[in-house]
Amino acid sequence: MDLAAFRALEPLCWRAPSAHNTQPWRLRYEPEAIHVGWEATRTLPVADPTGRDLRLSLGAFVETCLIVAADAGLRLEYVADHDERHRRVGRLRPAPHRYPTPFRTTDVWERRTHRGRFVGGPAPDTLAAVDALARQAGGGVRAVPQPGRLGVLLRAADRRLYADPAVVAELRRWLRLDPTHPDYHADGLSDRCLGLSRPAAAGLRAALAAYPLLRPLGLPRLLAATDAPLARGGAVLVLVAPADLDQPGQVEFGRVLLRIWLAWHTAGLAAHPLSQLIDVTATRTGLGALLDVAPERLVHVARVGRPTRPSPRSARRLGTVRQP
Repeated sequence: MDLAAFRALEPLCWRAPSAHNTQPWRLRYEPEAIHVGWEATRTLPVADPTGRDLRLSLGAFVETCLIVAADAGLRLEYVADHDERHRRVGRLRPAPHRYPTPFRTTDVWERRTHRGRFVGGPAPDTLAAVDALARQAGGGVRAVPQPGRLGVLLRAADRRLYADPAVVAELRRWLRLDPTHPDYHADGLSDRCLGLSRPAAAGLRAALAAYPLLRPLGLPRLLAATDAPLARGGAVLVLVAPADLDQPGQVEFGRVLLRIWLAWHTAGLAAHPLSQLIDVTATRTGLGALLDVAPERLVHVARVGRPTRPSPRSARRLGTVRQP
């Protein structure tokens, strides 16, 4: 197995998406396989207590590795070997054929999360295509039919999360609101990627620094009212998983999620995750009622549309490479 060839591709594989851009994945090289696991320090135990977003991110990373390797002519396959105790999900090993995928490394490189304005949402044929990708794995993609009701749920979710000191402390750990932050170019959520102006970023930093004092005075409600992503256009789409999806199944569904994100990208679209809607039990239940779907089957929510301007590239902690 040509380990050196794959190592050279690692910075491209790191373009996989992850919650709060924590980049939790870890690779361990052995002569006959590359083991895929995660770092406990790069998880979100408060915001993601069940590990759902972690496992979706790991699945997206696995799929990214396979796409990048295939485009480079490397023959790899993924073998699941999920072990929570030892923090591993599986391994990449030599295969007789290249991984079959319609996507290229350029798709991985150019895909963006976009929190700005959208013009319209996915065309019916694009929505049908991503729904078919999810249905192949026993799930589906559903559009939220009542945007007004969704806005109420979104504000409620934001208020609930901002009211939790532990959630806010964890969020602050991953915010990069000042270019002088030591990890600004490595990981986390930067002011640029959040679409914040310098004054807005400075205001958010000040508000969060004074959180213990301002929380009883209504800061959570103010922060929840500050952002209105639904007013910036696009359609809100929900990834629905099969019933009783177990932990290894969540990793596999993360692979499906990456294919869906790349399908949106190749159609000229971008996504803005709205995970808070399913992170809060009450709003997850409300969203399930809107879709007539069991709440536990909702695994990912995003606002999707055609960006009105280029999206900034999020930071990565593993080196940089030239655009392929």
